[in-house]
Amino acid sequence: MTFSVMFGLRTYSWEQIVSAYMQFNGSNEHIIIQTARVPRALIAALVGGSLAVAGALMQAITHNPLASPSIFGVNAGAAFAIVLSVALFNVSGLSQFTWIAFLGAAVSAGLVYTLGSLGRDGLTPIKITLAGSAMSAFFAALTQGILLASGKAFDQVLFWLVGSVAGRTMDMFLSVFPYMLAAIIGAFLLASPINVLSMGEDVAKGLGQRTALVKAAAAVVIVLLAGGSVAVAGPVVFVGIIVPHVARFLVGTDHRWLLPYCAVLGALLLVSADIAARFIAMPKEVQVGVTTALLGVPFFVYIARKGGLPG
Repeated sequence: MTFSVMFGLRTYSWEQIVSAYMQFNGSNEHIIIQTARVPRALIAALVGGSLAVAGALMQAITHNPLASPSIFGVNAGAAFAIVLSVALFNVSGLSQFTWIAFLGAAVSAGLVYTLGSLGRDGLTPIKITLAGSAMSAFFAALTQGILLASGKAFDQVLFWLVGSVAGRTMDMFLSVFPYMLAAIIGAFLLASPINVLSMGEDVAKGLGQRTALVKAAAAVVIVLLAGGSVAVAGPVVFVGIIVPHVARFLVGTDHRWLLPYCAVLGALLLVSADIAARFIAMPKEVQVGVTTALLGVPFFVYIARKGGLPG
């Protein structure tokens, strides 16, 4: 995060960063540090950690190593809801974006879970993966159709739709931080019940666990994490699938360790990807969503071919 504040089109020293807060003088350097660089680093860390924790929870609940907010259409549903609100209702405030993203994420997650549960055999990993892919494609098609039909919506959200933390302000960070912090704490509190649920639903019920309640609580946490991330940074992809596998390789499958590691590693990944995105096409910047996609696609193919967890 320190490097994120220091490096970019212009490089700032550690002394300049400290003086921007301790001895603010209104200079361009101090203004940029306070209003652009620091909020950008904070948002990247928050979004990266949140998406990674959401991905770990989704993989545990569905018993599917390919589960993540981007693969299962949660991000796409949140993005569609925001684009629809901009095009039809002229919504522009981030506080409104936040609640709309929560709603879109919840609707998409509910549809994916329902479609994946249809049939005699109930919810299976392959069915919920297919349902998530179908909903992602469905919401992406609707989003593109709305953007083509509405020039105003196109101008307002095109840059945001790629997934970016550039140009965000501290107000944007503060508007979503309470919800996402509460969701991360909720995820940590669910670690032990998720461990029991991971042994199988029948085993969990035999141990007296109310599995439906645990799944519902986890779903609320996932919606808050994914919806808040989309509201502030757009639909950043693949963080939720890469990081949980790396964390499992490092610390195993105990979610009391796995989820905190996901939060830290997810933050590291997205902040690092954002720093790299500034230098790929200097002096222009590549959106961080492009960088994570370049990393995520080969990893996704590897996991799909392996059919399990790395290591």
